[in-house]
Amino acid sequence: MARIISVIGRKNAGKTTLVVALSAELVRRGRRVMTIKHGHHPADVDKPGTDSWRHFNEGRAERTIIAAPSVRVLFEHAPDDYDPIGIARRYLSDADLVLAEGYRAAPLPKIEVFRRAAGDHPIFDPSAPNAREWVALVTDEWDRPSADGGPMVLRFSDTIWLHTLASLAWERALPL
Repeated sequence: MARIISVIGRKNAGKTTLVVALSAELVRRGRRVMTIKHGHHPADVDKPGTDSWRHFNEGRAERTIIAAPSVRVLFEHAPDDYDPIGIARRYLSDADLVLAEGYRAAPLPKIEVFRRAAGDHPIFDPSAPNAREWVALVTDEWDRPSADGGPMVLRFSDTIWLHTLASLAWERALPL
């Protein structure tokens, strides 16, 4: 059964870098990993005038797939539905683990990336109603202790942080 976990953090905290490293580690362990990248603006991955762009935009096709050797890209007109669980169930249900970058407000287990250069404090708030969704806080700070009942704090400088995080992500991911 597929599972899902989100990687959150402030802008430029290193979310994508963490997703890439975590995905590679989980794949190395034999897991089938798929990802979702949350965006706040329309994706611009096709060019006006190309055949695929014309199919999708001028032809108003509901879905267009670009099928090329070793890669496929799906374009789909869809309502503004930012439900990562629904997206994962529809498109990524054959994954072992889905890493969803972003989706801070979604009711998902969360790994937060916190770097002082990106913000003064983590997003994690121990008094928030959803505080139990936090699985780990990955940081470059030396003096950030684990809060009682809060997420595990992992430091980028620790040699085993990625191994530990991959195990935590697998264990605490939400079953789809």
